[in-house]
Order: sequence, then C-alpha cells, then structure tokens
Amino acid sequence: MTALVVRRLIWTIPVILLVIFLTFVLMRQIEGNPFRTSERAIPESIQRNLEEKYGLDRPWYVQYAKYVRGVFTGDLGPSLVLRNRDVNDIVREHFPVSLQLGGLAMLFALVVGIPLGMLSALRANTWFDYGAMFVSSVGFAIPSFLVATLLIYYFALQWGEYFPFPTSGWEGWESKVLPSIALGLGPMAYFARLTRGSMLETLQQDYIRTARAKGLRWRRVVVVHTLRNSLIPVVTAAGPILGFLITGSFIIEQIFAIPGIGRYYVTAVTGRDYSVVMGLTVLLALIVIVANLVVDILYGFLDPRTRDARA
Repeated sequence: MTALVVRRLIWTIPVILLVIFLTFVLMRQIEGNPFRTSERAIPESIQRNLEEKYGLDRPWYVQYAKYVRGVFTGDLGPSLVLRNRDVNDIVREHFPVSLQLGGLAMLFALVVGIPLGMLSALRANTWFDYGAMFVSSVGFAIPSFLVATLLIYYFALQWGEYFPFPTSGWEGWESKVLPSIALGLGPMAYFARLTRGSMLETLQQDYIRTARAKGLRWRRVVVVHTLRNSLIPVVTAAGPILGFLITGSFIIEQIFAIPGIGRYYVTAVTGRDYSVVMGLTVLLALIVIVANLVVDILYGFLDPRTRDARA
C-alpha cells in the first residue's frame, strides 16, 4: 500500500505539469486584455509597463517555467485584475468555504444514498423499492440550480415559520442545510441507484448462498459480505464526484450568496485573470488527484485482492 501511495504521488508531478500547460495555452488563446476594466483604451505606455510588471512581455516558455516554479514553491502569483490581491490570499480566504460546502454535500449524498439503495435492494420489487427509485430518478434528473430555487421558495416563503433555514450566507449550521441538500441531491440519487444495482448483483453470487447455507445471521451476511463488496462501484464513483462537488459549486454559491471560491473562478475567466484561473485550476486538479488516491486506498480495505495486485 505504501508503494502504491508513493507511486501515485510521483505520477502527480507530470499530471500537474500537463494541467498547467493546457490551462496556460488555452487562456492565452482567449482574446482580451486583463488590464482593461472599462471601454476606454489603456495608453500604450501604461500597457507596456503593466505587461513588464507581471512578466507578460516575456516569451511564453519563460512565463510557463516561472509559473511552474511558483506552483512548486507555493506561490500562485498576483491577480491581474484584483489589485493588491494574491491568488494565495483568495484561496486562503474563500476555498475553505467551497471545500466545506462540497464535503457536506458529499456527506449528505453518502449518508442518504447508500442506505436508500441498500434497503431498495433488500426489498426489491416492493412499494419501498419503487418509491425510492422514483425519488432517486427525480433527484438525478433535476438540475441543482432548480433544486436550489425550489428550496428557497418553499423554505423562505411557504414554510418559513416552521423551518427557519436561512437562504443566504454561510454563518451557522442552519445556513448550510439547504445548499448542501441542493448540491448533494443529484449525487445522492446516483449513489442510491448504484448501490441498489450492485447489491442486487452481489446477492446472486455463490458465496452469499454459501454464507446463508452455513447458517450465518442475515444481518452479518448483508453487512460484512454483501454491502462491503457492493460498495466498490460506489467508491469508484465517489472520487470524481467529490472533485465535481467542490469544483462545480459556483452556481449554488451564487444562488445562496455563499462567499466561496466559485465566483472568483467565473469572474477570472471572463476577466482574463490568467493567474487566478491557473491557480484555481491547479488547486482543483490536486483535489481530484487526492480524491482518486483516497479511492485507491479504500480499494485495498474493501477488496484485499486489489491491494495485493497493486503492491
């Protein structure tokens, strides 16, 4: 297992270099001027001074090498649009909010989705199974921004006196309930359907019949033998989904007025703020890489055969 972790960490280096290079090239293809904040043209002398200050007058490979050196030393550079702000400051202030939102949404998806799928598999073709799969289908089909709008409408206007959940901000646990549900409903529905299908397949395996024939308690058969092996597809999907929840929460942040990092990402792209876009892209790529590494580690605990094969 240690060899696997070290090997994956080594592979992280070329992945990060590739992400930086692709982001660097794509951002340079977008037309526009990051220093122009109005319709008035910037004098040529001022434009040259700004480009020289931020190193934009140098060849692209020099800029790329300088940025790579900054990434590996923990310096993501200054913002080109937000004066007197560094990318490190933006990440330090606002990324924990997005990370917390994505983590809470993931927790909601796992805590609700896995038991729902498990109970549906154990009660297959019953009214509970049909109802649970109907709810999961609706939750998977409705986009998160529509779920957020409906939650705000009902909890702010219709049921406000019974369920006083704030619909904006990020102070106190009450304000975190609705955004977490809105962001985690789709993954919850996906986990429920994935767990149900995997458990139905596992319940048909020979070792499950053998365990039952040996007289093991049904609860032990379900928890130890069935659920453990059924969670492998769920763990496989959990890594990329966690990265998506953390990196793709800017719509929910905008609707609920959450001071996360998503709005900085959007405004940086539209404003050609190269350093902010590249810094946040590298950060989000690292999150996906770490999530996939955690998935590989969990594989070893759920199925020792994969741990032996990868050692």
